[in-house]
Amino acid sequence: MQKKLASFLFSTRLTAVLFLVFAAAMAVGTFLDASSETSPTPFTRELIYNAWWFEAIMIFFVINFVGNIFRFRLLRKEKWATLTLHLAFILILVGAFVTRYIGYEGVIGIREGATESVMLSEDVYLNTYIVGDYEINGVQQARNIPPKRLRLSERLNNDFSITTDYNEQPISIRYSNFISGAEFGLIESEEGEQYLKIVEAGDGSRHDHWLKVGEVVNIHNMLFSVNKPTAGAINITFSEDGEYTLSSPFDGGFMRMSDRMQGQVVRDSVQPLMFRSLYQIGDMAFVIPETLVTGDYGLVKASADNPSNQDALILEVTSNGESKTVELLGGKGSRPNPTLVEVAGLKIYLSYGSKEYKLPFSITLNDFIADKYPGTENSYSSFESKVTINDPDGSFFDYDIYMNHVLDHKGYRFFQASFDPDEKGTILSVNHDRWGTWITYAGYFLLYFGLMAILFDRNTRFADLKKLLNKVKEKKANLTVIAFLLLSTAAFSQDGSHIRANSPEEIDSLIHTNAVSKEHAARFAKLVIQDNGRMKPVNTFASELLRKISKRNEYQGLDANQVFLSMSEFPQWWFEVPIIALKRGNDSIRDVADVPRDSKYIALLDLFDDRGNYKLEPYLEEATRTNTPNQFEKDFIKAHENYYLLSQALSGAILRIFPIPDDDNNTWVSYPELNEAQFKGEDTIFTRNVLPAYFLTLRKARESGDYSDANTLLDKIDEFQQKYGSDVLPSKNKINVEIAYNRADIFNRLYKYFTVFGVLMLAFIIFQIFND
Repeated sequence: MQKKLASFLFSTRLTAVLFLVFAAAMAVGTFLDASSETSPTPFTRELIYNAWWFEAIMIFFVINFVGNIFRFRLLRKEKWATLTLHLAFILILVGAFVTRYIGYEGVIGIREGATESVMLSEDVYLNTYIVGDYEINGVQQARNIPPKRLRLSERLNNDFSITTDYNEQPISIRYSNFISGAEFGLIESEEGEQYLKIVEAGDGSRHDHWLKVGEVVNIHNMLFSVNKPTAGAINITFSEDGEYTLSSPFDGGFMRMSDRMQGQVVRDSVQPLMFRSLYQIGDMAFVIPETLVTGDYGLVKASADNPSNQDALILEVTSNGESKTVELLGGKGSRPNPTLVEVAGLKIYLSYGSKEYKLPFSITLNDFIADKYPGTENSYSSFESKVTINDPDGSFFDYDIYMNHVLDHKGYRFFQASFDPDEKGTILSVNHDRWGTWITYAGYFLLYFGLMAILFDRNTRFADLKKLLNKVKEKKANLTVIAFLLLSTAAFSQDGSHIRANSPEEIDSLIHTNAVSKEHAARFAKLVIQDNGRMKPVNTFASELLRKISKRNEYQGLDANQVFLSMSEFPQWWFEVPIIALKRGNDSIRDVADVPRDSKYIALLDLFDDRGNYKLEPYLEEATRTNTPNQFEKDFIKAHENYYLLSQALSGAILRIFPIPDDDNNTWVSYPELNEAQFKGEDTIFTRNVLPAYFLTLRKARESGDYSDANTLLDKIDEFQQKYGSDVLPSKNKINVEIAYNRADIFNRLYKYFTVFGVLMLAFIIFQIFND
């Protein structure tokens, strides 16, 4: 019986099956998280990663690897390479378990100039504190219920309950509802009370406030009242005939958004209230969008255009037959004040948020720096935190935290995660997992070393597979050839057609009619440009541009050089050409661009609305605020990068072909930047006229087929570059070699063959495992 059990546990077939299940589970989890803001989400954690069967598979792998060490006698010196691989996988899996059950992670938020030493956990807890009339020696007794860890999702069955007591009085706390991305708002109802909505952006982000009639509310140290005149407050009143007025203790002004009409607010005077107008009173900017609304104030789902990073947990609390509903706003990364609910003579305090962990040191944020993409206001390319680490013994040191530059200190790792909307505070992701990290790293090191070793060791399974492969080749040569052809056909068929069925025929006809010859386009592509400090031929940018935005090496028979030259000469046509490739399955960008969901390409014009507003702008701010964007955010960033590259080409800004004479930084400028360069004398005449003259000669050359005049002007530009930019200008040989490398496109050609070869190798290995 023991031999059969051992044979079952250490069976390579069972290992292969479980490995496939493990890989499939990981793939499903990744797919389910593809459109989520964080990964893994509570949904996939509960469904897959924290499920008992998922951990059981990993435990089985450890048992299997350990058992196979003895089963195949890998402790012998001739099996050292295979032993190294087994030990590597054991360490990696053990490290994962240590991370799971010993390590913890969370976030810490710090404002500029502030010092923090408390982090908030990644996990979320329900905290319960009960106070009653039970006393011991005259001291009122309270009961603190152990925090309950929750992992809630709108896609999960979140049902749970807590049953406890206070001085033998039974108490039940039951789950009622969960709202992801929630905020306090108004649920319209005819039987509710009257509220007035105020929208303000005191900290740089929008907030909605609901003012109940007859109450006074403090909003960022500014008092507001509705039908309750209060000294020092902005008093809003309305009469039964529907007249709304406003009086303020401060002077200010307003601007009506519909027609930009402006007016003044005179302090201590009563004047008509202007709806849908931007008021600026004191340090407060606010808008009152509508008249009074009737309803009930409570937790609601936040709107898509003003998302919330907090969640709502709604509970039913019962004791001695009395039940009350309590709404909690909190979640990951928050530490809200407890909410009081009184039931059957008991005061029960509840809160829903992260656990606090005290760090053995403190961190001071000296400065936060956020860099934006050129030409945008809310799209961030990078951000970093300049901090000081303060140890209890009085020692300290400065450190910069940014992408791929983490801080390691006393077993804690700090990553730059996000920042506050006003760019005056940072949010750092914290990981405390010293032992799990080192065990896992040791496993990775052994894995790398073992993989290298088995390639050269004659006593490994790979050496045996090589011998078997030779036999298989001899016996099944025909079958292998057929499989190779089928897989090759399948791989290459993924390329698809880049021609958009709905592309305007008139534009296509104009582009092809006015395209220059391939030979002359190649001559133009040898011109050197300065791109973000790098000197390279036009051909390099043209090739990168076309491959990046359209995923092709040509456009309808025109090579990259012809396409770029056409873009430079006729940018107005290319604004309407559907050339920006869209990722398959991402309907979000298609919906934002307002194109059919089966569209494979969009035009630059599709990214702007009728008023000229950039459609991706609202989504880029959130996407670029984090160093760990989800797939949805990555796709928007990718689309924006394609837009920016194409805009650079169509605007002529990328054609920095004119070196500034005697410039200390060897700066080159493009035609639109000539005013900033301040060329003198004949250089001014040359730089301002050479490109217009060149495009004029191209028109004549297309009719006659003689490009000699155009080539002459290209030679003149080359001479200008030699005269003023020789310090940074690459040699002719380097330019020719780079163009040859671009033309070869080695890696783009080879990856398809590597894919086919990898699939064949995987199929062969699985075949050998099941026939072992």
